Amino acid sequence: MTQSSYPFDGQSVSEAQFSRFFRELASHSGVADTLGGTSFAVTGDSSGMQVKVAPGFAIIRGHAIQSTAIETMAIAAASGAQRYDRVVLRLDPTANSILIAVVKGTSGAGAPALTQTDTGIYEFPLATVSVPAGAATITASQVTGEREFLGNTVGGWTTATRPQGPRTGRLGLNGSTGTWEYWDGTQWKDLAPTVTWSSVSGAPATFPPSAHTHLWADITDKPAAFPPATHSHDWNSITSKPTTFPPATHSHTWTSITSKPTTFAPSAHSHSTYLESGDTISWANGSKRPYSNTATDGTWYSVWVEGSGSFCRNTSAKKFKENIESFEIDPDTVLAMRPVIYDRKGKVSEDTGEWKEGRKNEVGLIADEVDELGLKWLVQYMDGEVDGLRYDLLGVALLPVVQRQAEQIAALEARLTALESA
Repeated sequence: MTQSSYPFDGQSVSEAQFSRFFRELASHSGVADTLGGTSFAVTGDSSGMQVKVAPGFAIIRGHAIQSTAIETMAIAAASGAQRYDRVVLRLDPTANSILIAVVKGTSGAGAPALTQTDTGIYEFPLATVSVPAGAATITASQVTGEREFLGNTVGGWTTATRPQGPRTGRLGLNGSTGTWEYWDGTQWKDLAPTVTWSSVSGAPATFPPSAHTHLWADITDKPAAFPPATHSHDWNSITSKPTTFPPATHSHTWTSITSKPTTFAPSAHSHSTYLESGDTISWANGSKRPYSNTATDGTWYSVWVEGSGSFCRNTSAKKFKENIESFEIDPDTVLAMRPVIYDRKGKVSEDTGEWKEGRKNEVGLIADEVDELGLKWLVQYMDGEVDGLRYDLLGVALLPVVQRQAEQIAALEARLTALESA
C-alpha cells in the first residue's frame, strides 16, 4: 500500500511514524528553553578532564529526552596536538534511547563531523570542547556552546547555532547580532537590514549630489507658473519660523549673520550712494569729502545731529532767525566752569561680546556741573537727563568774559594816561 494515515483509534502506529509526526510539530530538533537558557548547557569548571551538562528537555527528530540532574562527562586525555571534542545528544532508534555522549576529535584536526542519519543514529550538538596538548583540566573558556533551540514558527539562536537546512521562510532571532533573520532557501538573511547609501537603488553617485539640473516637467508640487504668481503662505505652513511673531528679544552669533563684512571692525570702505540719498543726508555733502578736498560750492558747514540720527547744516544768518534780542551772560558764572581731564568708560561690544576700553585722557567739561551753574543753554538733555554739552556755543559763553576784560584794559589804560599827564 502506497498511502498511510495515522494515528487513529484501534490502529497500530510505529515508532518511525510517530517520530515523523512529532518532527513536523516541533519543526526541527532543539533544546526546549529560551535563547541563552541553561537547559543542557555544557560547562568546564577546571575540576579535571571533564565537563558538566545541566538538566534539560529536548526534542531530537520527534523523540524526547529529559535530564533531571547535572551529568558529568569525561573528556579523553590530551593528545600530542590541539584536539576538539564535541558533546552531543545521541539518538539511537535501535536502542530506543537518547543519551548525552562525547564525540572525540582527531589530534591536530578540527571539530569532528557528527553522525546525522534520517532513520538511524542522529547526534545533536551541545558544545565543542577545545583540548590543548598536555591539558590536565577543562576550563570554562575551552567550552563553546552549540545548542539550537526549539520553536514552531519563530526560533532563537546564535550565528553558530542556526538550524541546519530549515524550510524556506523559517524565522528567528539571532542572539549574536540582535537581528531577526529568515531562511530564503539558500542562506540566512536579515529581515530588516540597515539601509546604507550604497544599498539604496536609484541613488545619485555622490551625496550631496554633484551640480545637476531637473526638467521643469519632472518637478512635482511646483507652482502652475514660474516665477510663481503673487501668493501668500499660512503662518502654520511656514517652517523654521520663530515661536512668536514678531520674535521675542533674541541675539544672533557672528557666524550666523549673512552678508557681513569679512572682518570686524570692517576694513576701510565708503558708502557713497547711501550718503548722497535722502533729504537730511544731502545737507552733509561736505562730511563725505576727504579733508584735503575743496568743497564743490566753496564752503564747508558745521552740522547739527538730532537724537534720532538725522543731521543738517548749522546756519546762522539773520535771514534764518526772528525775535532777536540781547542775551545777558554772567562772566563770573562762565569763569566758574571747571576744565577736567578724564577717561571714557569701557563697555561690552554688541557685535563681538568682547570688552572694549574707553578713550583715555580726554579734555573737556562735565555737563552736570555746567547744568548746576545755571548755564542750561549750553547743556543737552535726553529723556529728561543731562546728556551732553553744546561745545559749539562755548565761544558765545566766553564773549562776556572777553568783553569785560576789554573794558577793564581800556579803563586801566585811561588811568595810566591820566597819571602820565599829571
